[in-house]
Amino acid sequence: MPSHRTRRPRAGSQPRRASARSLPVVDETSAGGLVIDVQDGRAVTAVIARRNRGGRLEWCLPKGHLEGTETPEQAAVREIAEETGIHGRVLRHLATIDYWFGGDDHRVHKVVHHFLLEATGGTLTTENDPDHEAEDVAWVDLEEVSRRLAYPNERRIVATAREILVGDG
Repeated sequence: MPSHRTRRPRAGSQPRRASARSLPVVDETSAGGLVIDVQDGRAVTAVIARRNRGGRLEWCLPKGHLEGTETPEQAAVREIAEETGIHGRVLRHLATIDYWFGGDDHRVHKVVHHFLLEATGGTLTTENDPDHEAEDVAWVDLEEVSRRLAYPNERRIVATAREILVGDG
C-alpha cells in the first residue's frame, strides 16, 4: 500500500527542487564502514543484518545519517558503535559511493562515506541502535565477509580494505 506521508529530510539531507514532470529529490549523506579487530590471529569485521524494502534480511556494513554538524568521520564512529556496539578509531577513508532510490512521492540521492576503523573496545550488540534497524550483528572473518554482504559496492569496499591491510593499497 503506498504511503501518503510526506517524508521530512533528516539531518545531513538537503531537499532539491525538481521539474514539474519529475519527483522531488532529497539528498542524503551517511557514513560508516569497516571496523576491524584481530581475534585468534585473524582479522574480523562487524557486519549487521537489516531488512530491505522488500522485507528480506540482508547483511551489510554499518552506516547511517550524519547528525547536526558531525563530520563523516564522526558519524562513522557513532553509527558503527550504535549499530554494532563496537567502538573504533578511524584509520583512513576507503571510498565514497552514491546511489539513487525512490519512493512513491520522492527520489533519494544518497552519498555514503566509508572508512576503515580499528576496534578499540565495546561488546557486539544491536541494543544501542536508536532506530532498531539492525536486527543482528556478527564478527565475520575479513576473508569471508564479501560472501555474506548483499551489495556489490560494499564488497568492493571490503576488497579495498583488504588491499590496504595486506600492504597493497
